[in-house]
Amino acid sequence: MKFGCHVSIREGYFGAAKHALKIGGQAYQYFPKNPRSLTIKEYDREDAKRCKEYCQEHGLDSVAHTPYPTNLTPPAKKKELVITSILNDLEIADACGSVGVVVHFGSQISNTDPLASYHVMIDMLNTVLKQWDGQCKILLENNAGKPGTMGTTLEELVQVRSLIDDPKKVGFCFDTCHAFASGLWIGENETEFWEKGRELGYFQELKIIHLNNSKYPFSSGKDRHANIFTGGFIEEKHIKQFVQSSLLSDVPFILETPSDKGTSHEEELKMLKHKMGTGPNGSER
Repeated sequence: MKFGCHVSIREGYFGAAKHALKIGGQAYQYFPKNPRSLTIKEYDREDAKRCKEYCQEHGLDSVAHTPYPTNLTPPAKKKELVITSILNDLEIADACGSVGVVVHFGSQISNTDPLASYHVMIDMLNTVLKQWDGQCKILLENNAGKPGTMGTTLEELVQVRSLIDDPKKVGFCFDTCHAFASGLWIGENETEFWEKGRELGYFQELKIIHLNNSKYPFSSGKDRHANIFTGGFIEEKHIKQFVQSSLLSDVPFILETPSDKGTSHEEELKMLKHKMGTGPNGSER
């Protein structure tokens, strides 16, 4: 098991990697540029190269996350801007040696045509990936909406991937808070959840897990993260069952939990390693 958290690039990409390792992470996530803008970033290639080499040297896994305004079902006038921004994110993440760039699944754009959003998503992904030949993948993340809304089932994620022109360039990111909020996953449905994922081939393409508790109850439809062991509705025993699944043994777990609620990420990582049966460096006891 590898645990890590989201870190800032305030000190550059190399600085972010060093900080992740310093606080006990074996993996980390970062925004490749300003998280609130789709503006193209002219990044420091030497800094990215040092980041990649440092991660390789220390066995650190990393993943990037697209800025908040990124949308795979954008209005027509913003389509080119989003495409260019995603390609910029992929280039930066690839230079840093990251496994992929997390992109949120699209949202519903039509009240009369339920398939319209999927058509736009597939067209967007095809347009991006036709221009991309790096190692870094696009990682589709499950949504946190009410049960039945777009992007809340494993079937949708797998189907969209299967319908694009070059599916090998796409993988998945699973968010536990989103899954809990959308009614997809809860401890009591463990068996059904694992069987469905295996049957669909979802876990074979799962590259990153966002390990978050939920501030609101099961099926709330609300995307509000809580710390893993305090202030959340997902029970500790269910988190432990999830983390210790053999299907996830090679997938890094990234915290996107609050660090201003009395528990720092460094402290939370230590607790995770202790409670989930791993030693200080993530090795099994």
